[in-house]
Amino acid sequence: MAKLSVSRRRFLEGALSFPVIISSGCIGIRKGMVAPKRPQPSERINVGFIGYGTMAHDNIGNFLNNQNVQVVAVSDPNKGTDKLYGYNGARGGGMRPCKERVDKFYADQKGAVAYNGCKTFPDFRDLLDCGVDAVVISTPDHWHAMNAIYAMRKGKHVYCQKPMSLTIGQGKAMVRAARETGVTFQVGSQQRSATEFRRACEFVRNGYLGKIQRVEIGLPGGKFNPWGKEGEWIEKKTWAKPPEYFGEEGFRMWQGGAALRAFNPAIHSPMSWRFNLAYGGGMITDWGAHHLDILQWAIGKDGSGPVAVENIKGDIDLSDPLWNTAGEYSFEVVYADGTRAFVSNKYANGLRFFGEDGKQIFVTRGKMETAPAELYRTKLKDTDQKLYVSGQHERNFIECIYSGQPTITPCEVGHRSITISHIANIGLRIGASKLAWDPAAELFTGADADKANALIDLPLHNGWVLDPGA
Repeated sequence: MAKLSVSRRRFLEGALSFPVIISSGCIGIRKGMVAPKRPQPSERINVGFIGYGTMAHDNIGNFLNNQNVQVVAVSDPNKGTDKLYGYNGARGGGMRPCKERVDKFYADQKGAVAYNGCKTFPDFRDLLDCGVDAVVISTPDHWHAMNAIYAMRKGKHVYCQKPMSLTIGQGKAMVRAARETGVTFQVGSQQRSATEFRRACEFVRNGYLGKIQRVEIGLPGGKFNPWGKEGEWIEKKTWAKPPEYFGEEGFRMWQGGAALRAFNPAIHSPMSWRFNLAYGGGMITDWGAHHLDILQWAIGKDGSGPVAVENIKGDIDLSDPLWNTAGEYSFEVVYADGTRAFVSNKYANGLRFFGEDGKQIFVTRGKMETAPAELYRTKLKDTDQKLYVSGQHERNFIECIYSGQPTITPCEVGHRSITISHIANIGLRIGASKLAWDPAAELFTGADADKANALIDLPLHNGWVLDPGA
């Protein structure tokens, strides 16, 4: 694949009307080298977006409106579309819409007619060499690990959307790279930055429900969601060639380490990829990354995990080459202390903690309910354990780049949370109703361990290497 050659000088041209400081953290880094230098308060952080679609649309504003940030580049194999993205299929995506939004924002901010400071790169590796200090990764799941690890090995700070990884092995490699490079890493599990989830976890942690008897976690179901797309964009029909916004080379790049196949809109158009195991894990990983993360936070298991996932059931159909993730499913997450969480697409979306004497907390986005009702008004005591307060997930990432302190959702936290979803999906794939897990060794044990451990890592194709610095 041809690579662009862009000099640092050429990159800075067109962006000099704003203060742009390139930190020494942009120097290439490999295992054993010191972590990137932390910028001074007077230095702005140059941010590049790897992937610009539905999620990037949702959080780029928090970076643009941060006075400590300059968005300077975007990389996407999609040259640009005016729709297909978003939850109703009405948003544009790819390089052109990102560049247009960024350049317009800075032009308006300056009161200028035009601004031309956002550079575009079809290959994310070229973006990493163009002067960015940090990257925001909003690509399909099968790209997250390579995007993040390549960036970390270059000394770039990383904001990575969830689900953090496609496999357990990829997550372990990401954690290793984060430890070795010392970069700031934030997983886009933004529920940790929401007050209602933090309060619920503090109530559980401090025993306001007594001993937890049971947890019910509701995730969405569905084997496929068109996300507002219609007609040819959701048909299970292979195209003779990829759409123009990709082209042959762009679509090959989009597939990355997945086995090459012809373009099929049922799995290759925006967001449809989530329902194919080569690119995503269905709703078990999409929403499991959120709510299982809150489970881990509530019961104090951020650096560990369960000892088993049991009663695994689902309608996964591995014979379907397209939509082969589970739409209907349930499983139980079991911890060493006896805590048991019941996960199903049949429960209301959110987490319900059952305590002693009928006490309960239900928490979902924008809402926390308690039983009895007066429990809601309980104020924590000075001696109670207080959890990390973030406020805004993206701002927390930037603040931690300056301070060197851990983010509210660092790499290992995201890895440990999504591991639970991966275990459930592995159980479905091998037909095992129960899988024992050693959270210290991060290996399966007991019955079906050999078959399950074989799916911790999956091969990469097309010459891609997971960690070039390992």
